[in-house]
Amino acid sequence: MAAPGEEDLLKGESRERDVGESALTLSALPGEVLERILCCPKLTSTDICHAAQSCRRLRELCGGHGEVWRQQHRRRWPLLQKYYTKADGVNWLEEYKARYDAGLEAQRIVASFSKRFFSEHVPCNGFSDIENLGCPSHFFEDELLSILNIEGRKALTLKYYAKKILYFLRQQNILKSLKSFLQRSPDKQSLLEGAVLIDQYCNPLSPVSLESVLSQINDILDKVKKVLRVKNSRHPCLFAATGMALTITDVELQKQVLEAINCVLYVQLKYKGNELEYYNPLNSYIHQVIIRKTGIPISLSVLYLTLAEQLGVRLHPVNFPNHFLLRWCQGADGSSDIFEYVYIDAFGKGKQLSVKECEYLINHHVTEEFYSAVSTQEVLQRMVGNLLNLGKRESSDQSYQLLRDSLDLYLAMFPDNVQYLMLQARLYFHLGIWPEKVLDILQHIQALDPSQHGAVGYLVQHTLEHIERRKQDLGPEIKHRSDEKHCSVCFSVGLIMKHKRYAYNCVIYGWDPTCTMGAEWIRNMGVHNLPNGPNQPFYNVLVADGSCRYAAQENLEYNVEVQEIPHLEMGRYFSEFSGTYYLANDELQVRYPEDMAHTCTVVQEHNNLTKDVESASQQQEGLPDVKHNFPQQ
Repeated sequence: MAAPGEEDLLKGESRERDVGESALTLSALPGEVLERILCCPKLTSTDICHAAQSCRRLRELCGGHGEVWRQQHRRRWPLLQKYYTKADGVNWLEEYKARYDAGLEAQRIVASFSKRFFSEHVPCNGFSDIENLGCPSHFFEDELLSILNIEGRKALTLKYYAKKILYFLRQQNILKSLKSFLQRSPDKQSLLEGAVLIDQYCNPLSPVSLESVLSQINDILDKVKKVLRVKNSRHPCLFAATGMALTITDVELQKQVLEAINCVLYVQLKYKGNELEYYNPLNSYIHQVIIRKTGIPISLSVLYLTLAEQLGVRLHPVNFPNHFLLRWCQGADGSSDIFEYVYIDAFGKGKQLSVKECEYLINHHVTEEFYSAVSTQEVLQRMVGNLLNLGKRESSDQSYQLLRDSLDLYLAMFPDNVQYLMLQARLYFHLGIWPEKVLDILQHIQALDPSQHGAVGYLVQHTLEHIERRKQDLGPEIKHRSDEKHCSVCFSVGLIMKHKRYAYNCVIYGWDPTCTMGAEWIRNMGVHNLPNGPNQPFYNVLVADGSCRYAAQENLEYNVEVQEIPHLEMGRYFSEFSGTYYLANDELQVRYPEDMAHTCTVVQEHNNLTKDVESASQQQEGLPDVKHNFPQQ
């Protein structure tokens, strides 16, 4: 936060003041010395403003284009320095003001999200505020990172929404980069770059970049060259200049490269296909494949092909059914004869296969078209399709997020695909988010394919009903513990609990005096088998394993071994972890206005009880051992 008075000072108010003898002596120093003093790290921006108001000489030294304000800007926002060059001629005072104002606006927007979107699963509509910002997006992002880096267990709600906004902002920038990538001519589309863009979009908060991935690949290349040097010290790829395109035409020299790649990847570095966790999404992210040294056929093929190309051997991707492959030409380049190629299984440790062996791999015959080389865009389409299928496999917040992200990627490549547009509309409708967006998608589908009228009409009708219900929403239900109908509720929001039967740790974020779930859920969960059945308080809890559950009161007990609950949704409901309980944020306190007082009382009683037990135990330990006091016989 800014020092007191800084905001007014930064607006440019300046006036000269009478100065004493000491100030005159200071101003008499050489300019370089004065500037060095003003750049001292202990001086704040407020100090610099005061200095600039004291006399004309200091005001000139504190000019916007000078070193003083550049140092102030650099110290306060170090991550922004990558956006500037020495040749820019930046007015650092104006940049400081702009970044400061952007920070205030970012804090205001982030703080507003909780009140506006507490009841919504995803605050989609709020992102329009950010798209219309009057400041550079990297200023806004830098302030979000500052919020996320607040130390300790405070500001959980601010961090929660700052993370969501940052996720959105980065995805929007990555989507722009992907669309620009897809507009290039096919020969300018690097398969590795496309794979990195997919990785970045699905993991926008991870430090994934093409440069970092290339750096790791270069480390592997160095190892491959060492192996090659032993086998053939005159191999042409050992003498190619860095960054120079190299093409090796001799088949024997190509074979040496592929053998060296196999040796390094699968023998030295122990890369392998992930057969045990084949459907783990991490297998599809290129930076994770390199870190974890495992993946699925298509992701390992991207790595293998990139290594081969860097060493002068051109391989082609093959969209083989159920098992992605690469092919290596043994005859005339560009031949249509599938038998003139060797097929490489990167998932199978670089094994080289014939046409027949490829069929044995999937246990059925396929036509020649499946052995053809495919474009970079077709490979990316298959990668995104894999992620789409993974997102469909489960029904959880993480799988829904993966499904949303992969749908965005697919529709960026094929914006008029009716099947996936309909899937996106249904997903948003199912999650109850962004109904206005659902109507836009449905309108686009209707224009593309009028035969979808029935499905579109059904969704339009129910989406309009959802919008109307939202307009008539009377506000949150407020639950007072003091109400007679809530007299059986023993626990309160913010308490850290333990499940008696399943032993999971959790925190309460809501409760009902009786079970509110439907008859089917009650039957499936065996609630009638409980002594008190559904006619007892039930609690909404965030569980340490990342799930959200609805637990019966008789199954919960206060957790005397208090610990933090790692859950992605914690900030949605709580503003702080005190060390013994969670403090409900403003929105949750509106819904449960008397709960925090009860939570504090319960925690204090347990703390006092624990102290009494410890004190009694210490006193017991301090008593003399009576059996040693008897006189010996």
